[in-house]
Amino acid sequence: METKIEVGDKVKCKKFGSLKHDFIGSVEKKYENSAVVAILEHDNEDSVAVTDFHNRAVVRFDCMKKISA
Repeated sequence: METKIEVGDKVKCKKFGSLKHDFIGSVEKKYENSAVVAILEHDNEDSVAVTDFHNRAVVRFDCMKKISA
């Protein structure tokens, strides 16, 4: 991981589990190898899954890319 991800950063995350598309979110809390991401933008096809996740997901750092602070 070249760019250090911090709380508040906007990130693009790879799809996983029941999500069929990548999504954009904001980092809320960091752990050792992952972070809690608030899902801000997602494909309409994933709306049910995002609602089931309560608009949050735990994502590994190697599955996200920082797009802005």
